[in-house]
Amino acid sequence: MTDIPQNNADQIISDFQNDYSKIKEQVRKHFLGQESLVDDLLCGVLAGGHVLLEGVPGTGKTILAHSLAGAMDLSYQRIQCTPDLMPADIVGHYTIGETDSGVQKIVYQQGPVITNFILVDEINRATPKTQSALLEAMQEGQVTVGRDTISLPQPNMFIATQNPVEHEGTYNLPEAQLDRFIAKLLVGYPAPNDFKAVLQLTTGQITKQDTPVVCAHRVIELQNIVRQVETTDNVLEYAVKIAVMSHPEESELTIVRENVTLGVSPRAIQSLVMMAKVKALCDGRTVISCKDLNDSALCVLRHRILLNYSAVSRKVDADTIINEIISTLTSMDR
Repeated sequence: MTDIPQNNADQIISDFQNDYSKIKEQVRKHFLGQESLVDDLLCGVLAGGHVLLEGVPGTGKTILAHSLAGAMDLSYQRIQCTPDLMPADIVGHYTIGETDSGVQKIVYQQGPVITNFILVDEINRATPKTQSALLEAMQEGQVTVGRDTISLPQPNMFIATQNPVEHEGTYNLPEAQLDRFIAKLLVGYPAPNDFKAVLQLTTGQITKQDTPVVCAHRVIELQNIVRQVETTDNVLEYAVKIAVMSHPEESELTIVRENVTLGVSPRAIQSLVMMAKVKALCDGRTVISCKDLNDSALCVLRHRILLNYSAVSRKVDADTIINEIISTLTSMDR
């Protein structure tokens, strides 16, 4: 992918920012407050990734995902995960059908994954066998049913939700599954001054409907523009430093060596760079900076750092580790 042409870079950036603002404005008609959460979600999907939303019930995770799909005019399916959900319930299956002439034949009954925008609700309630059915779809944009490979419609994005406090009847997502998500976003409670607006919006007459502001083809164009944002050698070297410093066998930070079992992977740093590219465009630039990486680090890396039992006993979480890494690298560059 070539860099953004300099002769019309200003127009491309302006159009990107305009579409980004229209999508965000439409989403915020349904999901109030937590502006940084909405920004990070938009950055994730425009970077071409899938996003994991974590929060307690009733915080608006589903409406956030649904309103985003509506704003982008994408076909939408919701998969409600339960322990008895099977892989065929997701990817589809072959069954015996009948033609208009009455002849029976084997036909493919497509699953809900064959769509543009998939909400996987309470993903950690599905068994590992069922969770694994999502891996090929998330990574390759296709599913295999029997001997046939079915391509997913593009653009294609998964938004998954999970409840962090309820553990009965749940299954922890394996590291390979978590690594497929470009970002893990924490959905909290609305700020006190937003609570009243939420109540007014949700307990009165329903008047606001989803209004598409961009089409599916434009979403693909926006994702392609993101890939054209330039990355300089010094920024890439900075990204590598973040990765290396998260590895306990390589890191010079005591907090990493004592509390981390597994650091971030190359896929994690690829995701970090992609998120940074969206932030650069939103800021009116065609080149990413180290600050863009820093601003994206928490949501991109927090689910990719595996902590040991020492960290659990000391109540050290992944966000603390990431903040320490960024703080150390920032002070070294001064």
